[in-house]
Amino acid sequence: MLCLHQKQSMDKLSISLFFFFLSILSLADGGSIGVNYGRIANNLPSATKVVQLLKSHGLDRVKVYDTDPSILKALSGSGIRVTVDLPNELLYSVAKRQSFAYEWVQRNVAIYHPSTQIETIAVGNEVFVDPHNTTLFLIPAMKNIHNALVKYKLHSTIKVSSPIALSALQNSYPSSAGSFRPELVESVFKPLLEFLRQTGSPLMVNAYPFFAYESNSDVISLDYALFRENPGVVDAGNGLRYFSLFDAQIDAVFAAMSALKYNDISMVVTETGWPSKGDGNEIGASLDNAAAYNGNLIRRVLTGGGTPLRPKADLTVYLFALFNENKKNGPTSERNYGLFYPSEQKVYDIPFTVEGLKGYRDRQSPATGGSRVPTPVRGGGGNLSENVSGRTWCVASGEAGKEKLQAGLDYACGEGGADCHLIQPGSTCYDPNTLEAHASFAFNSYYQRKSRAIGTCYFGGAAYIVTQPPSTYSIISWLDLHIDYHLRLILWSLKQTIFISIVYVYGL
Repeated sequence: MLCLHQKQSMDKLSISLFFFFLSILSLADGGSIGVNYGRIANNLPSATKVVQLLKSHGLDRVKVYDTDPSILKALSGSGIRVTVDLPNELLYSVAKRQSFAYEWVQRNVAIYHPSTQIETIAVGNEVFVDPHNTTLFLIPAMKNIHNALVKYKLHSTIKVSSPIALSALQNSYPSSAGSFRPELVESVFKPLLEFLRQTGSPLMVNAYPFFAYESNSDVISLDYALFRENPGVVDAGNGLRYFSLFDAQIDAVFAAMSALKYNDISMVVTETGWPSKGDGNEIGASLDNAAAYNGNLIRRVLTGGGTPLRPKADLTVYLFALFNENKKNGPTSERNYGLFYPSEQKVYDIPFTVEGLKGYRDRQSPATGGSRVPTPVRGGGGNLSENVSGRTWCVASGEAGKEKLQAGLDYACGEGGADCHLIQPGSTCYDPNTLEAHASFAFNSYYQRKSRAIGTCYFGGAAYIVTQPPSTYSIISWLDLHIDYHLRLILWSLKQTIFISIVYVYGL
């Protein structure tokens, strides 16, 4: 289909792979994955066992919601980087008395560092929604904690920030219209962002696409929320196309910072996750959806790349949470965000490292608990979960019309960087000389070069994905089938830009 040849011609064609040369021009580090270690439960393993659990799964960042000595001691010498929390109830005391801040840092941070690698202090958590009205104490408390770090000569290695909820935004859709709540701009956000700029600290953000999907499942695609293949959503304000709700939420915060002229502040996502179980009215809460969200998020973060608005901004993301916590109040979902049961068994099997990603594939199970079911992928008589090799191809849709096909072909062979020389007149894949055949070749070349990333087989609706290989292959398709899949995934996971130089020798 992608390069149609008569069977007789294929029988005559002997293809030899003369050489295969990889030129790696650049290597970019991906983002980083951490985990929130909440403890509102009465059945959790000891801190020592938790540290062993983290290390055994390659998790090298952890965020705790206090400064419990047993935990900080257990983390000593582990090599795990730690974010500790100064609780909201202490904001008033820290803000009002510098001496209290000195004492708190000395007792809860300085005596453990550097053996326990504390890298950040989260001053409060989602302060703006705290019913105890602690917002006005936030900035003075952050400054006093920083002054204490200076006193103990820790300010160059330990940063100070405060996690905000997305409810701190006045507007979050479209992402380009992101803005902070007006009543918080002058009193909180401008001084907060200025403090972060001066100290080189990131803004901390808690982002939960689950909540947005649960409340708007009639208009938000589940695939879009779970990082699965989808046509994307175009931001009318800046023309960028988003293929995940997570990216759209993060860019709304970036846009809000940009509106205040703080484009230079980095971001850490201090909480995000998806519940594996929920009440009947908690749409989307399910084991399969939780596995898909967290597994695909980890792949998206560790393979690098920022958001559409900030493509170079690799993210550090903390999953919520390490364990299911049986003493949390609220709906059933609140007690089922854990990656692990208290027995230390995984709630669902997902990797946490680049190495683990080599064998990982989203099962693409039918959506449960939601009003939308992922659209089956066309072609081959099956869906992605039935594709044993895990491979997919991108082909042109004959129903799209000439205008869309031509526009997609022009983009793929031009700005998109697809290898289109084989569909030029006189070349191997020029025949059949039809727009649909040439577009299919170009679309698939672009799709494979982009490592089959989400959203790279769309072309304005002119393309779709198939899970079974076409009945006949072009030379490029043949080669694509036989390159070792694991090698390709490793290279993709390391975000290497690869150019392949291939010389074919033909014999009749």
